Amino acid sequence: MDKLNFLTAGMPLSTGNKGYQRAFEILDDMNLDGLELEFVRGVRISDKSREVVKNTPMIKTIHAPFYINLNARETEKVEASVQRIVETAEVAHDVGAFSITYHAGYYLNMDKDKVYNSIKKQTKIITDILSKSGIKVWIRPETTGKGTQWGDLEEIINLSKEFEYVLPCVDFSHLHARYNGIVNTYDEFAQIFEKIGRELEEKKPLENFHAHMAGIEYTSKGERQHLNFEESDFNYKDLLKAFKDFEVKGAIVCESPNIETDAKLISDYYHSII
Repeated sequence: MDKLNFLTAGMPLSTGNKGYQRAFEILDDMNLDGLELEFVRGVRISDKSREVVKNTPMIKTIHAPFYINLNARETEKVEASVQRIVETAEVAHDVGAFSITYHAGYYLNMDKDKVYNSIKKQTKIITDILSKSGIKVWIRPETTGKGTQWGDLEEIINLSKEFEYVLPCVDFSHLHARYNGIVNTYDEFAQIFEKIGRELEEKKPLENFHAHMAGIEYTSKGERQHLNFEESDFNYKDLLKAFKDFEVKGAIVCESPNIETDAKLISDYYHSII
């Protein structure tokens, strides 16, 4: 990508029930850059909506359904999770979304190396299916907000080294919550960019970044709920400064409850940084 783009997580709230065409009009009026399609309970999009999304020049990413666990004990749950990710990537390919993301799984009190290998095995199945279909979409497991969920930064970077079309989706608010309030300073944000840029250098990940941001409430167990930025202790200003200093390009998806208001807030602040 040629710049950093600011997206809403789903259609702007002010869209009401008027669909994607109106959503993109609102985003354009607000000088925002696009949206992340939210497949919460299943990979469902009407033919009419698909055509609208496909034909917009705005930036698109997709969040796969939340019912995914590539480390489930039940084979049928793993297979269904693989299918949901594959179907999400197929839609992304069709509508011109550059990236999909998902929460990959849970530890379920298992050995972390065993969990990693289980998720790696299923990721190979996913990428093999997509490769055979000629689908080239970035597959991005997301950093997660609770210690019970697989997906710290190290795990996702390591998985990204294994597969051509896998890169991290860095949810900075999740990392802040996962570690009970740290990962919230300029230096810590800079270290993340340095680490990803260094360890995944061949893929030029800072030129092709997918991030999530929101205010966040957390406990000692991690993420509790998303908040608006100004209601949270999340240090979004220093994060945006780090994005600017590292010349990161790609997409930031705002997941605050007031999605378009906070997306506009962070976009305006980012563009005000000299």
